Amino acid sequence: MARATKKLSALSVKNEIRPGYHSDGDGLYLQVSANGAKSWIFRFRYQGKGREMGIGGVSAVTLAEARDKAQHYRKLLSEGIDPIADRQAQRGAYKVNLSHTFSTVSGQYFASKSIEFKNEKHAAQWITSLRTYAFPIIGDKPVSAVTLADVCDVLRPIWTVKNETASRLRGRIEAVLGYAKTLGLRSGDNPAVWGDNLDKVFAAPAKVQSSSSRNMPALPYSEVAAFLRDLRQQTGIAAVALQFAILTAARSGEIFGATWREFDLDNKLWTIPAGRMKAGREHRVPLSDSAMRILNDMLALRTSDADFVFHNRRERGETKMLSNMAMTAVCRRMGVPVVPHGFRSTFRDWVEECTDTPHTVAEMALAHTIGNKVEAAYRRGDLLLKRQILMQAWADYCEKAPAAVVAIARATEGQAAGAAA
Repeated sequence: MARATKKLSALSVKNEIRPGYHSDGDGLYLQVSANGAKSWIFRFRYQGKGREMGIGGVSAVTLAEARDKAQHYRKLLSEGIDPIADRQAQRGAYKVNLSHTFSTVSGQYFASKSIEFKNEKHAAQWITSLRTYAFPIIGDKPVSAVTLADVCDVLRPIWTVKNETASRLRGRIEAVLGYAKTLGLRSGDNPAVWGDNLDKVFAAPAKVQSSSSRNMPALPYSEVAAFLRDLRQQTGIAAVALQFAILTAARSGEIFGATWREFDLDNKLWTIPAGRMKAGREHRVPLSDSAMRILNDMLALRTSDADFVFHNRRERGETKMLSNMAMTAVCRRMGVPVVPHGFRSTFRDWVEECTDTPHTVAEMALAHTIGNKVEAAYRRGDLLLKRQILMQAWADYCEKAPAAVVAIARATEGQAAGAAA
């Protein structure tokens, strides 16, 4: 005779007070304890042994939900799977997921790759960008569960307004998820890759940055001499550092991290080690007379323990590197809508429009990587002699702003060749 099923009802479950097991059929029981507590029990046989497992209390699991769970467990049994072992495995996987959140795995990746960062500033920017933009959205999510939609949620608010930051952030998320896949913490495609993926969702970075470049304009080279005159009226080390940045066409990070050991004042040369350069290669900067005057002034102010050339005020007996916003603050204080990095564009525009300097010399002056791989393979030197002439001409222009076009390359190649001889 077939067993009766679904013997219980919501009302009978509510009213039942007799201690013991009350069957609903097909292995599902309502258990009432001596103190009146009620819970659901699933009884079954597995490999010839009788077993039972709790499904939950009546206050948390309804009769209908208990029946659904019992049906799921019966299906597992029909497939030869122990329901108790399966639940334990599921709970274990859940705990593993919770311990491998995106923020946790990001920290692990950061620690494993920290030796590759060029300096502390770059390392700080790497992890700070994730903490600022990614962690609030996906930080607590298991790294195995991060989707394309999640990545888009992180990038969308800043893609057009802070595209350079967003582009770097995308690459960092891709690296973390790739690391997680290598460790077996996630599977499938990486949702943060650009090609044939996010490029279908967002505008190309080059287009966005080009259209938004007006938000960070460079100073026209015709105005640089007047700007420098006003800049020299400003007080503070940051103002002096900005003068030096303009005269050397160096990046802000190269200025902030400059230490005295990098300078050969006798030979008017600044050698920036590879670890501090964007391209990862040593860069020699010829120093003009104006740049040398700044260094000599800073040397006169140097204290015995000051390592950084352009250091912050002393704190607790130590000298500190300038804040990465120090020179920007000077520009804002002067009311000039430019950023320090823009002066590299000012220099490049001047080279292009006011000199006959070859393209390669100008690019090397800015420490840009040579795009042509064949040319780069054969270009062994760094054209220092030609760049010495170029940087002195730039300093002279900044000091005097002559109206006449400065012709450098052909007129001075003979000088450079003579000096080399």
